[in-house]
Amino acid sequence: MKNYRDLILFSAFGLLLLAVTGCKGKADTKAESQKETKRPNFLFVLVDDQSPFDLKTYDPNSILETPTISKLASQGIVIEQARHMGSMNGAVCTPSRHMIMSGRTLWHLPPSAEFQKQTDPHEIDEQTIGAVFNRAGYKTMRTCKKGNSYPGANRQFTVVKDATKRGGSEETGSAWHAKQVLSYLDDREQGKEEDPFFIYFGFSHPHDTRNGTPELLEKYGAINHKDKNSLPPLNDKQPQLPPNYLEKHPFHHGHLDLRDEVRVSGVWENRDENTIRNELGREFACSENIDIQLEKVLSKLEAMGELDNTYIIYTADHGMAIGRHGLQGKQNLYEHTWRVPFIVTGPNLPAGKRVDGNVYLLDVLPTLCDLAGIEAPETVEGKSFVPVLKGEKETMRDVMYGVYAGGTKPGMRTVKKGDWKLIKYDVLDGAVRETQLFNLAENPNEYLPEHGKTGEMETNLANNPKYADKLAEMEALLLEQMQTYNDPYRLWDQPQIN
Repeated sequence: MKNYRDLILFSAFGLLLLAVTGCKGKADTKAESQKETKRPNFLFVLVDDQSPFDLKTYDPNSILETPTISKLASQGIVIEQARHMGSMNGAVCTPSRHMIMSGRTLWHLPPSAEFQKQTDPHEIDEQTIGAVFNRAGYKTMRTCKKGNSYPGANRQFTVVKDATKRGGSEETGSAWHAKQVLSYLDDREQGKEEDPFFIYFGFSHPHDTRNGTPELLEKYGAINHKDKNSLPPLNDKQPQLPPNYLEKHPFHHGHLDLRDEVRVSGVWENRDENTIRNELGREFACSENIDIQLEKVLSKLEAMGELDNTYIIYTADHGMAIGRHGLQGKQNLYEHTWRVPFIVTGPNLPAGKRVDGNVYLLDVLPTLCDLAGIEAPETVEGKSFVPVLKGEKETMRDVMYGVYAGGTKPGMRTVKKGDWKLIKYDVLDGAVRETQLFNLAENPNEYLPEHGKTGEMETNLANNPKYADKLAEMEALLLEQMQTYNDPYRLWDQPQIN
């Protein structure tokens, strides 16, 4: 009888154990399923005025130390050929940021892209990044500079902490922007927020005035020079002059009284070695501080257990000259200014990969939507470059088109296909009409005759009869691109618009 009771008890215990184990197994499976379907977060990092060639990622000879950005590059994908489409405004930042936010091409942007004070609501505003991710159930936050931006799109973010911070202290510099993000993440943590986030992490540097922190200015041998009647001292710690440095651009860029070329504090119209090396030192001090602040945010995400599920995009609104080709600002179409740094890391993306890409900043919105599994708005004209990120394609397009029409019209135009690049200038009511043709494989620094290089192709080839056919091909390609993108202008040697 006892054996019978024991058998019943043993069987009952076994059934109970099986039931508990089964429930646990179902719970584990459910937890795993939830983990697998957890939506990704996004940290979009945008810096203000940074040439890709400042970074070791794009120029191994650079002395700028940005270990966090370099680590992102090694852990993710570096896009070699990323560009802003251009500007019809002296504040190149403004249309660039409109394109990032909206996915629209240059000539199809709201009026605020050109007329910065015309900030009335526009129908495109609600088809921009913040609004799109809000509707998709994301929690959205942004911090960035104020001004020279897209106010209608900025307002769409749920949490907005904007201020222009270009000083050299915790409160007046890049650390302020990082603190806004860290505070936001703290709030999420304390509130046990489970919805995914989209954070637009923008900086006000390295845009001038480049008032770096004292310790980083000292590291790069720079001072915040303020005396127009003297030159800053040379210092062995300063960056060397860039290889395509000139004391003066060979002809006028066509934008009279352009602030970037004549009124930047510490530079003004000076292009001597002392001034340019000091200003590069200031630029590098500000850029390294950005790297330091970025590391703080990434460390916080890691401590929260969110880093592995977060796509990180690092880029700039455009490049910068600072002495290259005798120019100072961003109102030109040389590679140092037309190109932007672009690095992407995130879930299920390969590490340590470099691709050409041929992407525009206006491709950002559709790409973010693609990564998030969100349908992009119908108003978007850019292309998702997820196929490039996943190795399915090497480039998104064969031809790249660029504009600067912020000064006298029609301005500058460029087109690039393969190794060949054409730049044309039609400014100052016809007083300056110039054509440049470069082979970037043989002349990546776009050397001009004024640089005095001896290689046959290390110069402007537009007047070399050996390349007349290539010139004609590129001229036709430029006109085709101008027509494709509804460019409202024509250059002096193109068929005029009826």
